Amino acid sequence: MNKKGFSDLSNGVNDKVEDEGKPKKGLAKILAEKKFTYTLPGKRQINIFAFVVLGLNLFFVVGILLFFNNDTFHDFIFNVGR
Repeated sequence: MNKKGFSDLSNGVNDKVEDEGKPKKGLAKILAEKKFTYTLPGKRQINIFAFVVLGLNLFFVVGILLFFNNDTFHDFIFNVGR
């Protein structure tokens, strides 16, 4: 039985469509010659990214609260947006 998301017709072989008549130029040539590998981010990098995202979200929420509760901040944002 096949797993969900796989068709019955696939046999595990990737069929590549290659145009060998045209030589690649420029960026396509550079990318064809390079072998790029993806490595998962480390724990420290994940923690830094999470800290930045959560910090920006907190900054955004504080800005929204100030916008609705502080008239001078509301006027400042309204005038900057003009």
